Amino acid sequence: MSQTLHTARVVEVTEKDLPLHCPLPAETVWNAHPRVFLPIEEKGEARCPYCGTLYRLKGGPVAGHH
Repeated sequence: MSQTLHTARVVEVTEKDLPLHCPLPAETVWNAHPRVFLPIEEKGEARCPYCGTLYRLKGGPVAGHH
């Protein structure tokens, strides 16, 4: 049995990228998965359930977000 190691990307985003969704608009379309919105505001990071990309919000969680 062979195992493949997948290395997920880490992408830093800013508040101007909110609401955050994956894939981002600049991503290649031909191999993209369905668009999924990611709740990043509260914890300052979120992982895409499709591709595993970890998004980190520059500056951390959004102040005043519930």
